[in-house]
Amino acid sequence: MKKKRVSVLGSTGSIGKQTLDVLSAFKNDFEVIGLAAGGNAPLLAEQIKEHNPRFVSVKDVALAQELKSILKDPVLEIYWGDVGLEFISSCQCDIVVNSLVGSLGLKPTIEALSHGKRVAFANKETLVIAGGLIQDLILKHRGEVIPLDSEHVAIHQCLGKSKKEQVKRIILTASGGPFRTWSLKEIQAATKEQALKHPTWVMGQKITVDSATLMNKGLEIIEAMSLFGFSEKQIDVFIHPQSIMHSAVEFVDGNIMAQLGATDMKLPIQYSLFYPHRKELPFNLFCDLLTVGKLEFEAPDYVRFPCLKLAYEVASKGDSYPIVLNAANEIAVDLFLKDKISFSDIYKTIASAIETHNSSKPTSLDEILEIDKETRLRINSPLVSL
Repeated sequence: MKKKRVSVLGSTGSIGKQTLDVLSAFKNDFEVIGLAAGGNAPLLAEQIKEHNPRFVSVKDVALAQELKSILKDPVLEIYWGDVGLEFISSCQCDIVVNSLVGSLGLKPTIEALSHGKRVAFANKETLVIAGGLIQDLILKHRGEVIPLDSEHVAIHQCLGKSKKEQVKRIILTASGGPFRTWSLKEIQAATKEQALKHPTWVMGQKITVDSATLMNKGLEIIEAMSLFGFSEKQIDVFIHPQSIMHSAVEFVDGNIMAQLGATDMKLPIQYSLFYPHRKELPFNLFCDLLTVGKLEFEAPDYVRFPCLKLAYEVASKGDSYPIVLNAANEIAVDLFLKDKISFSDIYKTIASAIETHNSSKPTSLDEILEIDKETRLRINSPLVSL
């Protein structure tokens, strides 16, 4: 069988590195044709030497020059910026793994789908802010979006070929993050170091903070609405501290289909790359349920984790509100990681942006990007008064 050619966006990040681990384990099935990274030139240089891609893209011209000086390869063409990302997404690849963080992943996703590619999707923010546009592109160009997040891969498997009218609800599971058992007062005083200590998953900083606020689950609600066509009223969130059941689907006849597995992103990555086929797992990541012993579930606490409730409200409002939610969250998390605001100020920043937004119905990429830009400017200049 001919090898599938893969481009990996965000190759030096957590998901990107694990994707390359999976691709390395299946060299007879896949060829790495493109790599894109926003930073970490030394690591990207190591990845280039190992995988020998034909195309490479970095954040800017300065990083491109740094990479050239490390590689000393006069033949390899290095692209940069939005143009580089879009080129890597539309080059001679069959699959684009989009593990970029935030709205940066929107344009390359559009480019890939416009060329009929499969996009293995860890960049949930793109579906949050432009779900309708993405679905239109899939229909028009016959591209394909396969979820890569563990929760949506679980739902994808549990739904199978079931019809929407057969489904009562979707159950998204969340570990509860590092503050699951903390009091409201303790959470409000949480430090950056504490927020970045996730109990079960190893992830990048932004998504780890999102997990601490439960905004990550809020974004996943909106992503699931776009991917699977259900309303927010049909999507429930369960706190599941073991992170063994990655999500479930409850059907109208009372049956619940759940997907269980180890807490390692290599499993959903492998599923997304091979779907609809399955290959024997080459990693020692099999889940021993006897060792797990029991599974626990709790209802989310909207008082201690108001970001989740806010995301439900935004999902219900629709229109341009999800764009504002995502942009405000990205800025707020960035400010928190830079020690410019407190943990409790993350919610306050997002809520303020939502409250002061004049809703509209964006129908084009330009309109979406303008709302995103306006929200970021509104928060940053001057810094929102909290």
